[in-house]
Amino acid sequence: MSTEEYPAAVPRSLAEALRGRDDVSLAALLRSRPDLITPVPTDLTQLATRAGTRASVVRALERLDRFTLQTAQALAVAADPASYGELLGLLAGDDGDPVVSAALPHALGVLREQALVWGGDERLRLVRTARELLAPSPQHPSPTGLGPTVREATAGMSPGRIQEIVATAGLPSTHDSVSAVASLTALFNDPARMSALLDEAPAESVEVLERLVWGPPYGQVTADPAPRLRWLLDRGLLLPTAPGTVVLPREVALRLRAGRAHRTPEPVPPPVEAAATHRPQVVDATAAGQAYTALSTVEELLKDWHEGGPAVLRAGGLSVRDLKRTAVALDVTEPVAAFWVELAYTAGLLASDGEADERYAATPAYDEWLERPAAERWAHLVTAWLAATRTPGLAGGRDAKDRTLSALGPGLDRSAAPEVRHRVLTLLAGLPEGAAPAPESVLARLRWERPPREGGRGSAGPAPSGAEGVRGAGGSPAGSPPGAAGARGAEGSSGAAAGEDLRARIARWTLSEAEMLGITGRGALSAHGRALIGAPAARRPEAEPEGPGDKLPVRHRPAPVPAPLSPAEQAAATAAAARLLAPLLPEPLDHVLLQADLTAVAPGPLERPLADLLEVLADVESKGGATVYRFTPGSVRRALDAGQTASDLHAFLAAHSRTPVPQPLAYLIDDVARRHGHLRVGAASAYVRCDDDAVLSEILADRRAAGLGLRRLAPTVLAAQAGPAGLLEGLRAMGFAPAAESAEGDVVIARADAHRTPPRTPPAPVPEGPPVPDDTLLTAALRAVRAGDLASTAPRRPAGGGDPVRGEPPRTTAAETLATVQAAVLTGEALWIGYVNAEGGASQRVIAPVRVEGGFVTAYDHTADEVRTYPLHRITGVAELADDAD
Repeated sequence: MSTEEYPAAVPRSLAEALRGRDDVSLAALLRSRPDLITPVPTDLTQLATRAGTRASVVRALERLDRFTLQTAQALAVAADPASYGELLGLLAGDDGDPVVSAALPHALGVLREQALVWGGDERLRLVRTARELLAPSPQHPSPTGLGPTVREATAGMSPGRIQEIVATAGLPSTHDSVSAVASLTALFNDPARMSALLDEAPAESVEVLERLVWGPPYGQVTADPAPRLRWLLDRGLLLPTAPGTVVLPREVALRLRAGRAHRTPEPVPPPVEAAATHRPQVVDATAAGQAYTALSTVEELLKDWHEGGPAVLRAGGLSVRDLKRTAVALDVTEPVAAFWVELAYTAGLLASDGEADERYAATPAYDEWLERPAAERWAHLVTAWLAATRTPGLAGGRDAKDRTLSALGPGLDRSAAPEVRHRVLTLLAGLPEGAAPAPESVLARLRWERPPREGGRGSAGPAPSGAEGVRGAGGSPAGSPPGAAGARGAEGSSGAAAGEDLRARIARWTLSEAEMLGITGRGALSAHGRALIGAPAARRPEAEPEGPGDKLPVRHRPAPVPAPLSPAEQAAATAAAARLLAPLLPEPLDHVLLQADLTAVAPGPLERPLADLLEVLADVESKGGATVYRFTPGSVRRALDAGQTASDLHAFLAAHSRTPVPQPLAYLIDDVARRHGHLRVGAASAYVRCDDDAVLSEILADRRAAGLGLRRLAPTVLAAQAGPAGLLEGLRAMGFAPAAESAEGDVVIARADAHRTPPRTPPAPVPEGPPVPDDTLLTAALRAVRAGDLASTAPRRPAGGGDPVRGEPPRTTAAETLATVQAAVLTGEALWIGYVNAEGGASQRVIAPVRVEGGFVTAYDHTADEVRTYPLHRITGVAELADDAD
């Protein structure tokens, strides 16, 4: 936004500046600062007041990019008001950096758009709250590293001492302290005279100034300073602010800095650099393989919890022991296991069952998810991941109260996560096709777009210690000014570099999570990942990004950060991503390769009926590009317990094997089937029956059966003190193959019961402040604000005539009200009324009466922008608008 978009009239307040804006500009303000519209302000005066509140200004400052924030910081140390030229000098320096000069109009336009700066180019004003937050003080050093002005530093100094400083500096004496301070300030602001003064300074004194110039500007001295310090104190180049404390005045620091408020202005965002480049086909294929692995991992996780997962901790979440067990089952590290568990929870596939003995289990939505095509299942997962505020990387860390943060537990929501994820993927989309970024360059770009908040009210960044300069001159050791550093809130730190802010850690996690989900492949954004965020077609590798050396001003404007997609746009983007991914995913196979060593090799993913039965019939021995299954007596017995017969298993293997069924496998099935069900276990508390009494005698004679409490009831029946389940387990441990039977004597088919939670909704993201208003809400809000402003600012004509006045709602008698309203119906004039609604709420309105009848007035209400009917007895008073009213 350029500075010419605002009217030339000089506003006297922020409210007047807002009245000079058009609806497009006001809509841009409300989009960039949505907290201003919650609730909708009654008029522009209230909007301006709300825009100047501390909470709103802090939120707006935190969302500025680095150079725009540097511009605001420069205005905070400039005169109030300041001209555009003064601001440019503070940022570009005396030499006039052309890149800074080109970038400043855009940065200033952003500050104006967000109502942080108002006024014309000759009278720029930073809103008062922002100036209080960014201006330097002993308690809150400025991010610029500058100290107070000469006038502020000498506020408590005796007039005699001020006159001594003026005289020592070679200036004529004055009759009062105000003119003496002005004379000293003029000296420090004059480059020629300042250079001459510094030429006379001892080298040791100049060294002290050089140590203090970039901040912190404060230091401590003894009661008897060294000569090099005394020379500076006598000429006002250092000024005392408290006993034993001195400060470098702002004017002196700016002269020593060649006029720059910041050591290193950063008008251009750092580029995202490519660390490696791969063929796009390789990237897409790698990403598709990772996407399929992600689906398999989620399925494996929820199959492992098929009959009910781990218990829910009393405080909520998954215990450390259960997370370790899950990691072992998935063959991943614990942080990665926490990610998959949280992803399933975020996608609504996993939840707590809500029972008295609460446990985690799959939801009914999981069964529906399994029936969908693989590409759609992937799209469901990544869409949930993009919008989630759950941050699995924090699991295992500690919160601000030093409590452990657990996976699936409370305290893992971070409202910045969706924005950071979307921005990281957008930055990857800006690279040439197949280019993988250097992670540090991504983090540097994010830090520029949203500088991390440091301690106090701001941070001057790394700078030499000013106290060292004073100490080196013979002073006592000096401490940093109070408030120079603030404590950082405790956060989980697993998987992130120590000392990084939360956004940087989320960005690192995003890069690794996107790779695990198959959004990226080998670090580069895939074609389906690009479609997922609605990014345009990739640039070709030979199209180099524009560099900071281009002299066109538009090149120095940072690329606008794209807004998150609307729900409808995201749904369309997700569908497009699924369509691109679908051809890259492997087709499910309907066969396996049986081998003579009692193993089966699945050369790829299997169709669901085949995979489900094979997982019952055999144990998974290894995974990878091909899955190896091993057949054992126990796995075959598991299939027989599930209701299969030996002939069923032979037919199944023959139908789905591309190789002949090996003879050892056929023998294994027949052997287990022959023994399966020979013994029958029922409930007595339990019993065993067998047609062969010799087998029962063998069991009774076995020492391992002592714990089962067996005794013979009949030649073919044994009773047991153990329950049916314990008896089955004990007999199987002894090498037998018993089968359970029902009360009717039928074999009980042992199928694993799938435990499901009641229907559950996925966890809702925790928003970061009010949502950005849509166009419909903006249109209605602007109409209401404009109408309310018209009602509150329209000039009113007193009943007896005279000049327009602004004041309290009018007060007239019932007869005067009726007569004025009836006259307005005939003349078509608008009126200003005071009105009290049925709840007793008073308001002011501008109406154009249409008719009066039955004790009611029907009028067009300019405040509400619609026709309404008002009872006359609720109108407290009425006044005509002045002739020059809009």
